[in-house]
Amino acid sequence: MPNELLWVLFALTNFILFIVMFKLFGKLGIFVWIGMSTILANIQVTELLTLFGLNATLGNIMYGTIFLGTDALNELYGKKEARKAVYMGFLVMVFTLVIMTIALQFTPSADDINHPALVSIFGNQFTTIVLGSFIAFIVSQNIDVNLYQWIRKKLPANKWLWIRNNGSTLISQLIDTIIFVTIAFVWTYDFGILIEIMISTYVIKVMVAALDTPFIYLVKQIKPMELKG
Repeated sequence: MPNELLWVLFALTNFILFIVMFKLFGKLGIFVWIGMSTILANIQVTELLTLFGLNATLGNIMYGTIFLGTDALNELYGKKEARKAVYMGFLVMVFTLVIMTIALQFTPSADDINHPALVSIFGNQFTTIVLGSFIAFIVSQNIDVNLYQWIRKKLPANKWLWIRNNGSTLISQLIDTIIFVTIAFVWTYDFGILIEIMISTYVIKVMVAALDTPFIYLVKQIKPMELKG
């Protein structure tokens, strides 16, 4: 299956699963999704692939769902809850880095076959990726949350959902891309590849933002299930 078709299917799968989490668990489901996505996106981003003729990283879809999550929280529950999710996601990344850094210090058994794979994923490259994510995430997500509310106040709150969703996401994602790619890959790829990754990453994030638009409208129409003891 071509990467491009698989990418579209993968994006739709992510968004549908996000909706399932919200339907089943409401606000809590979005918080859990954001925490999970911060880990998975940072693992996926270590893989470089070709999409639409450009070098790109794999984690853009998963990372894009975080912006969908904070926008959904902002829309339904307010700026305070969206910001709480941002800082929770940030701490999840910090805690993951601390825990995996310590875990890799154990000496594996002579029969172990998985330690090299863990080192490859969570070793030095993961450290620079997470450092880039730390800075990019906390800056871009706060911009997204604040800009979303600013647009909401400037335009009728019961209209123009697609503008505040896409407007806040596209601007914050541009800032996120510049910060993250520079920090995460400046020592890994030459300048030409770095710029190509930066451009392709943002183009793909724009596509993810466009694909998530129907799902932010769907979130507004869904009534989460009430969990009963």
